[in-house]
Order: sequence, then structure tokens, then C-alpha cells
Amino acid sequence: MDDLLQVGVITQTHGIRGEVKVFPTTDDPGRFVELKHVMLDTGRETLPLEIENVKFFKQFVILKFKGYDNINDIERYKRCPLLVEREDAVPLEEDEYFIADMIGMKVVTDQGEEFGTLKDVMETGANDVYVIDHPVKGEVLIPAIRECILDVDIEGGQMRIHVMDGLI
Repeated sequence: MDDLLQVGVITQTHGIRGEVKVFPTTDDPGRFVELKHVMLDTGRETLPLEIENVKFFKQFVILKFKGYDNINDIERYKRCPLLVEREDAVPLEEDEYFIADMIGMKVVTDQGEEFGTLKDVMETGANDVYVIDHPVKGEVLIPAIRECILDVDIEGGQMRIHVMDGLI
């Protein structure tokens, strides 16, 4: 399990005073109001940043970092992910998991047969959809509903599913 979880991606600068537009990759963009620190992944290193100010604009979060007061200071960080340490992550409810912990998980059926590997999670309006890499069928889409997802074992790295008639 990763110790750092992604909460957003810097898309572009906002104004000339060092603010950036962030596309949130968290279920709760309002969490940025309470967040004091983030880690910036530059690709070469991880920089700790202190959040000085938070605003919201359409689907974006506008952030101002302490010590970055000019567009030239922050412009080079476009398209860089913002991460938080696991202990600063939003607490999960029962049967909720971080996507980063699920990717790569082995998937087996309720009959005990190996079904494939969890490759991606698509977030849709009604429910998430799990993209499973099946060795014969290729990409298989399974809805994340109780009738299909029987058990998720993060520690064991395995998910048990029921394949409903007509899904594959």
C-alpha cells in the first residue's frame, strides 16, 4: 500500500500571484479547506507544500502555497499530482476503499476460479465500475454493487465476485 494518496492534479496557473487551478481527484473537494499540507510530485522529487489559501471555481480548487508568490515560481509544476500522507486522508466508511489500494488486486469468482486482475475503477454517477483484465475475455466491466462484489480483502490483495448472467 502506498503511503501517499493523490488528491488532485495542478492543471494550470491562476492569475500572476502564484495561485494554481487544481483538478480534484478526491470524492470530497471540500476537504482542501481543512487540509494544511500537501506533497507535490514533480516526477523527480516530492516537495512538501503548505496551503495558504483555498478557493473554488467551477469544478476546480484554486490553491495558494506559502512561499510561492509569483506565477514564475509555480508555472513549472503544471500537470504535477498533489498527494497527502495516508494519515491525512479522508476517513473511510464501511465497505469503502482507496482506489490506489485496489489496483492490481487478484479477482476470483464465488466458485473459487481465478477471474483476472483489477486494472482500473471507473467512477460513474450511480456506482463505480471495476475494470478487470481477464486472461481470455480481455477487459471485463463489473459493476461495484453488492450483488456482484462479495468481498474485498485489501490486506490479502484479493476480491471475490459473483458474475451475474449476461455480464460477460
